[in-house]
Amino acid sequence: MARIVESNFGETPFQRLLGHNQDVMVRWSQLGDVLEKDGKLTAKLKEQVRRTLAQRNGCEYCKAKGKPDPAQFDEKTSVAVGFAEVFLYQKGEIADSTFDVLKEYFNEEEISELCAFISFTTASQYFGAMMKLKPENKQ
Repeated sequence: MARIVESNFGETPFQRLLGHNQDVMVRWSQLGDVLEKDGKLTAKLKEQVRRTLAQRNGCEYCKAKGKPDPAQFDEKTSVAVGFAEVFLYQKGEIADSTFDVLKEYFNEEEISELCAFISFTTASQYFGAMMKLKPENKQ
């Protein structure tokens, strides 16, 4: 069970926890929708990054959606997932040489989107972890 009672607002348990402030819930969900869909990067690539982050960010709800699937990796996905793993270990202390590797595979728009996605996803997963959000079937 989560640390606080879910509100009556939102479609998912995560949204209902945010739903105590409907404006935050709506805007958080809107940004999540924008970042999760195809943009400069594919939704498929970003899903593998999300799954990678979930394994270490402490949110059981997020982890329950699955582990990264290497069978879904292409070269760019492998580099993006590797970058996410570097982020998990080093947070903001990422070496310039790591970005040099990113620049071999991604343009600046893609790097910006990847970093925004990693940051937002980590914040979402930290929120779930703080609230002790569990998968729906385990609450």
